[in-house]
Order: sequence, then C-alpha cells, then structure tokens
Amino acid sequence: MAWFGLIVSSLLPALALCAVAQGPVVSPEVHSDRTVTFRFRDLGAKKVDLSLEGSDSVPMEKGADGVWTYTTPPLAPDLYGYTFSSDGQARLDIHNPTTKPNLIWVGNMVMVPGSPPQPWEVQHVPHGTLHRHFYKSDAVGDERDYFVYTPPGYTANRGPKLPVLYLLHGYSDTANGWTSVGQAHTILDNLIAEGKTKPMVVVMTLGYGDPYFATGVGEGFPGRRLDSRSYELYTIALLGEVIPQVEREYRVSTNRAQRAIAGLSMGGAETLHVGLNHLDKFSYVGAFSSGGLSNNFDKEFPEFEGAKANKALKELWVSCGTDDGLITFNRNLIKWLHDKQAKVDVHETPGRHAWMVWRRNLAEFSQLLFK
Repeated sequence: MAWFGLIVSSLLPALALCAVAQGPVVSPEVHSDRTVTFRFRDLGAKKVDLSLEGSDSVPMEKGADGVWTYTTPPLAPDLYGYTFSSDGQARLDIHNPTTKPNLIWVGNMVMVPGSPPQPWEVQHVPHGTLHRHFYKSDAVGDERDYFVYTPPGYTANRGPKLPVLYLLHGYSDTANGWTSVGQAHTILDNLIAEGKTKPMVVVMTLGYGDPYFATGVGEGFPGRRLDSRSYELYTIALLGEVIPQVEREYRVSTNRAQRAIAGLSMGGAETLHVGLNHLDKFSYVGAFSSGGLSNNFDKEFPEFEGAKANKALKELWVSCGTDDGLITFNRNLIKWLHDKQAKVDVHETPGRHAWMVWRRNLAEFSQLLFK
C-alpha cells in the first residue's frame, strides 16, 4: 500500500489549494473609513470589472485563490447598486443577498452608512406601512400592481384626510423601485419624525402604459416608437383607475391642492406629461432627471401657459445631476418654461443618472409639499 501513500502525498498540495480556493468569500465588505471591498470568485476568468453606481467601471485584481478583489476609495454615505463583469458577461454577487430589482439590469446593492445616519437609512423612529395592491387595468389591458405608503399613526377611519404624493419610477424599474432601491418609505419615516415633512400618503405605480415598453419586445427607449402610446395609456390608468381607487380605499384628500406628482427619469417625463397637461389635477410637480420626451415642448404641452401654471402650481420643481447625459434636455426644458414666463424651481447638483441623486431629490422635494 506504499503506492497509495505516495499518491495521497502528491495530491495534498492540490487538495489544499482547492480548499483555499473554495473557502468563504466575504463580499461586499464595508470598512469603517467608508471604503468597500468587493470580491468575486472566478478561477477561469481573464478579466473581471466592477461597475459601481455613479462611477466608471474599474478592473479588479485576481488573487492566487482565484478571487478577484477591488477596494474603493472612501464613498459618500449612500445605497449603491453594483454588478460584476466577467469576460464581458454581467454577473451578480452571489455572496450578497441584497439585490436591486429591475426588468433589464438586475444588480446587487450595498449600504455605506453615514454618521449621523442619512435620510434613507433605517432609524429608531416610528415607521409607516407599505401596502401592495393588484388590479386589472382596463386602460392598459394587463394585471398590474402599485404600492401605497401610509405614514406612522395612519388609521383608515379616523382623523383628517391626508395629502397624497404620486411617485413615479424610471425606465426598466418595477413598481417597487422607489421602495426597494429608492427607500422612499424610509426617507418619509425619518423626515416626518424630524418634523421636516408633512405626514402624507405616497402612491407608487407601475409606470408603463404599454406592457411591452421595457421588456425588449417592444420599441421603447431607445427606439421611441412606443413612448407616446405608453405615456398616454399610463395617464389614463393613473387618472382614471389608480387615483380613484386610492381615494376610495384610503383616507386621502380629493382636493388638488393636496395632491402632488413627482418622478425620476422616464417617471420624470411622465410627471411632466401628466402634470403640465392636467393642471387641474395637481398642485405640485417634481421632475427628477427627466428623459423620454422630445425637445418639441410646444407639441408635448400644447395648452401650457405660464400664467395659468403659475396660478395652479404651488411648486414646479425640475432637477438634474450636472454629470447626467440628460442635463442638456433638462436645461432646454427650463429655458422653454422661462420663455413661457412660468415659475420653475431649478436644482442642479453634482451626480450622474443615479439613485444617489434621486434619493436626495425626494428628500428635498418632499419637504416643500403641502405647507
């Protein structure tokens, strides 16, 4: 049996290497200095990159154990989406159970906490409740959902009627984009607890008027064939289906002075499409990094008049990150509004087309509502 011992002895180094290679991987690892280490195991990969939301993709370094590693510089406190690319193929971080839901670009997320905590971090304050509703949309022709946030202490049958914010997601997001990724409910919890934001109900709908708009089957962005159809059907579904249901089932005001609409990216375009074309429905309009409308604003808003808007709207809020590819579109929109003598609250901040910008937009915009 001496030969058996020789074989085992010769295999030990390989077995040890295998054991090391298959050892536990911690990813992501957030350090006290707000740097983050990402790790991805792929023994056969020739090139692995990290794509971190708000930044350019960066190459990772391969270790002897086949684990690719990258440590960031100190990051601003926030919730970051990320993915790996292994030899050009997008990969999730299988060691991180926190995922970023999306119809097209699924990823992971990592929280870099702040001190003091940021508005989107869960804190020891009273919490509201998220409700999920399903309904058959006759306007769109599908079964769809929407989410409703009710503030802490809300009761269905007691107390004054509350104001309501309709909050719209972006292209490729799902109806839970503003909660799972945007942390809208947490932002509202914290700001209400601080007395900075009025208690309100927030309704977050599925934002596609055409069910194929963000599936790859239709020709939404960038093909644009379905854009106007999707916006029109979404408007019908929002005004004719969702809002009446919410006003029947929740203790919310039906007064337009107590109704706001806001959204990001595609949802910002829909906010403008709905809000500026229906000034009788909303008193607050907030468009965050809007994209998806043409630059022919006279065609997009054929009946818009600055004087009428100034009288109807308590707040018209337009924001965009200065490093966002949509900054030119938004500046053109602002110029058109100014040419129409419309009052518009302009907010340009550092940042790309990313959730780090939109969480801050919501935190700031919500503090202006229903005062």
